[in-house]
Amino acid sequence: QVQLVESGGGLVQAGGSLRLSCGASGITFGTYAMGWFRQAPGKEREFVAVISGIGGLTDYADSVKGRFTITRDNAKNTVYLQMNSLKPEDTAVYYCTAGPKFNAIVARGGDYWGQGTQVTVSS
Repeated sequence: QVQLVESGGGLVQAGGSLRLSCGASGITFGTYAMGWFRQAPGKEREFVAVISGIGGLTDYADSVKGRFTITRDNAKNTVYLQMNSLKPEDTAVYYCTAGPKFNAIVARGGDYWGQGTQVTVSS
């Protein structure tokens, strides 16, 4: 069965950095676009970033452009989210998602989801 397992969340001060990782199993990793979403308390889940299967195409939410970078290592079946210059408004549970279509992930996420990892940014 498909499993997506996120790690790397935690508590960080504003201006700090974190790197999230998401390991995948049960899928042919290189054929799937991978994305990150987040959900803050009382808010809907929102798109953060996406990367194509080969890794040549990326897209970001306007709120994180220039601060977050999504990358992937297909040899390790892992996608990463490097988060720099973190702000308190970045506080949320971050979810990894996988799907066959890049644009679909941007619009609504993929076919598979991880359990999430908490990121808390203190002011």
